[in-house]
Amino acid sequence: MSFKNLGLRKELLRAIEEKEYKEATPVQLQAIPIILKGEDLLAGAQTGTGKTAGFTLPLLQLLMNAVGGDTKKRKIRALILTPTRELAAQISESVIGYGKYLPLKSQVVFGGVNIFGQLQKLKQGPDILIATPGRLLDLVSQRAVDLSHVEIFVLDEADRMMDMGFINDIRRIIALLPKSRQSLLFSATFSREIKALAQTLLKSSPQTIEVAPHNTPTELVTQVVHPVDRRHKRALLSFLISSREWKQVLVFTRTKHSANRLAEQLVDDGISAGAIHGNKSQAQRMKALKDFKMGTLRVLVATDIVARGIDIQELPHVVNFELPPVPEDYVHRIGRTGRAGNEGIATSLVCIDESQLLTDIERLLKQKIPTEVIPGYAPDPSIPREPIRRGGGGNRPSHKFQQKRKHFQSHRR
Repeated sequence: MSFKNLGLRKELLRAIEEKEYKEATPVQLQAIPIILKGEDLLAGAQTGTGKTAGFTLPLLQLLMNAVGGDTKKRKIRALILTPTRELAAQISESVIGYGKYLPLKSQVVFGGVNIFGQLQKLKQGPDILIATPGRLLDLVSQRAVDLSHVEIFVLDEADRMMDMGFINDIRRIIALLPKSRQSLLFSATFSREIKALAQTLLKSSPQTIEVAPHNTPTELVTQVVHPVDRRHKRALLSFLISSREWKQVLVFTRTKHSANRLAEQLVDDGISAGAIHGNKSQAQRMKALKDFKMGTLRVLVATDIVARGIDIQELPHVVNFELPPVPEDYVHRIGRTGRAGNEGIATSLVCIDESQLLTDIERLLKQKIPTEVIPGYAPDPSIPREPIRRGGGGNRPSHKFQQKRKHFQSHRR
């Protein structure tokens, strides 16, 4: 269905047309009419489904419907809360892009950068604030942000918020909002914790939509496993990138150290690469992501902490250099490709030590992932299996890893 059939303003349709979007996605078709009616919404939608436009477009329209009075004395009327800096920046770009022909102002705030500049911009009075929990509460404590006039509250990536330990911050923020607001909760999963949060956040009878089954990778993503010895992984990755002429590749590792080391090794192989992870400054992370999008960097090596903040609509290749310790993270990783109707390939380089992780992933997906042995890189059958580095140090699985693994497995049962 065309966006023109959803009752959106001509200014929004003009912005959509300039982005060359023709058809609305399933989450947009379901969410936009509900939000425009002013109803609360609990939406199950994974990344890559178009959910950002699904709440941004109707949010802009609702704010315009109620525009009036002295626009010089602006108040924060919409709050979008998101778990990571990168995702906050992506949403901010969408708000600016879709609202370019509207007189509404927006601002994004997150940690990792100097707070002074954000304080100065807040004095201009944005209509829409996009924020991460920690920085938002910092600004509230300095009385730089007043949330008492918020009309629409969006909690995006709620499941990721839970994973990152933001539940108490979320509750503190909700307590600062007017009870008469409209609330929208988006999550890739509907765990017991998410449902409990929805009961405190949403009105008693919210509308509920779920556009994709839980933990189901998009059909546009082709998955493949290449068995290989651990010591030959980097050589195989370089071979695949060079021989198959991959131009834009997002590679996932389990640790920050692995990300840095792999990026350096790829550069030594003559492949432009950079690393992005939690130890990088916000400026470094944003520059690396910008260079990757523009094609200056051929390979971006990342850890899971930033996985959901990387939004590149036509990203063709995702590589699991190391399988994630939690099967659900595999789904989020490969969800970086196969977006906005574009096909993608998710490649996993799997050594014998990771066989159990692969089994857990296939059990979660309820399918076997096709395997292809690359000539010259076949695993040596005489190499014994050893414990993988699951906790970031040493060869034994850490207690923290074991606890996290048990936590996720218990929630799947």
